[in-house]
Amino acid sequence: MSKNLKIFLGISYLIILFAFLYFIFTGIEMSKLNDFSYYKELQKDLSNYVSKNIITNIIYFFIFAVLWVSLLGFGSPLLIISGILFGQWIGTLVSVVSISIGALTLYSIGNFFFRELVKKILEQKFDKYILLFKRNEFYYFFIYRFIGGLGVPFGLQNLIPILFGMKKLNYFFSSFFGFIPGFFIFNTIGSGLNSYVAQSEKFNVLDFILSPAIYLPILMFACLMIVSLIIKKKFFDDKN
Repeated sequence: MSKNLKIFLGISYLIILFAFLYFIFTGIEMSKLNDFSYYKELQKDLSNYVSKNIITNIIYFFIFAVLWVSLLGFGSPLLIISGILFGQWIGTLVSVVSISIGALTLYSIGNFFFRELVKKILEQKFDKYILLFKRNEFYYFFIYRFIGGLGVPFGLQNLIPILFGMKKLNYFFSSFFGFIPGFFIFNTIGSGLNSYVAQSEKFNVLDFILSPAIYLPILMFACLMIVSLIIKKKFFDDKN
């Protein structure tokens, strides 16, 4: 049963991935990728389309994000895309909720079907954190999410709580609140990229970097990384 499900999940992931790539590349004229005016045209058309069908597009994105994350998909591109499509505030809300649900779905599937396999693969590597999480699973998993999962790939981050049998309610809300700072920054970058394309007549690397819509979220991200390193040292060092 678990082998068949594993095959099903793998095939589903590839189908969604290729469908997404097909949708993206069939809407893009590859010969114009070095023409900035083409990006402006795409940005204008995309903004008009999203604004006319905002609720429908949020639902589409929500469903796609849940499926993508539940099939071990990576998270960062979704955050940039949600910022481009919906702006920093709505994009943050939609991505936080959808990715939290997707992560919970993946955790539930993994815990039910692949618990022993996950423990076999991950338990030794993350053994030093298990006792720490068991002290207060909500608090420490919230911190873990806040600091970006200690550099662990996003799909594996979502499965690690299987090692200590985390309650689903704690899993969802610690993920939800832990995601917010980082997700807001990435959505702000996506929104800033969208604004830069809309407002600029030509692309200039220096202007792009010095644009407040770009450098401010990058500075925020740098600050978050510094705070994350401090928190990591305080809570996740071997001495703890």
